[in-house]
Amino acid sequence: MGNFDGVHAGHAAIVSALRAAAARLGIPAVAFTFDPHPAVVVRPGNAPAPLTTPSRRAELLLRLGVDAVFVQPADSALVALAAESFYEDVLRRRMGAAAIVEGSDFRFGAGRGGDVTLLAALCQRDGVALEVVPPLIAGGLPVSSSRLRTLIAAGEVRAAADLATEPYRLSGRVVVGKRRGATLGFPTANLADIATLVPGTGVYAARAFVAGALHAAAVHVGPNVSFGEHETSVEVHLIGFAGDLYGSLLDVDFLDRLRDTRRFSSIDEIKAQLAADVAAAARVAGAWNSGRT
Repeated sequence: MGNFDGVHAGHAAIVSALRAAAARLGIPAVAFTFDPHPAVVVRPGNAPAPLTTPSRRAELLLRLGVDAVFVQPADSALVALAAESFYEDVLRRRMGAAAIVEGSDFRFGAGRGGDVTLLAALCQRDGVALEVVPPLIAGGLPVSSSRLRTLIAAGEVRAAADLATEPYRLSGRVVVGKRRGATLGFPTANLADIATLVPGTGVYAARAFVAGALHAAAVHVGPNVSFGEHETSVEVHLIGFAGDLYGSLLDVDFLDRLRDTRRFSSIDEIKAQLAADVAAAARVAGAWNSGRT
């Protein structure tokens, strides 16, 4: 049970222990998560930006081998439940938990009042097996959703991918933009209605999925300062793609950051840099798809 935001390597270690416990008992391995993040209910306006939508989170957890993912709607009544009540009403009565696997920093119940010490006492009382998985350490620090969030916000998407089970994915609706890319010879899909954290400004190598087909992509995140704009946009150039994507939902995996955004002095300079960006993005995506280097 947890938020599983970003579904990182630490979550994968917990799922591995969960699957082993389920196999020993001959029961399903179930991930129990929340939507929205309980912090949205407790402190609206100050909750962290999500890294995954509920459907993406479920997809990644299922890929790790759980048998099912339960998504619990988080509302004021749920977050007001005391830890003991949450354990008894949700985990035991509703879910029928026979074994529980959690990370050592797990907290639950109103005000995050329950921890693994309390959970261990409750499980021992009821004969429920409990396994506590220690933090996964990488680069001297625990792997966590907050660490992923910091890296992605800074544009360090490759470092984030090294800690996650999959590259960071952004999904958005393709809308009509200024159409400058097409006039420059590099048409872009402009994304709107993005529900998750947008990476820091920069130009990225990426891959995008269109009708089940995979395309290398170059992505610009930030304002188009060369044209006097100040609002951040997300523009995706699908390398080698021709077609109309307006109104469709586009999934984009961020593989690596290529460069900072900057102001250019001429259209020819912009075109030359875009050509270099596209070539670099194609190389990164090709290396990634054939085995990361």
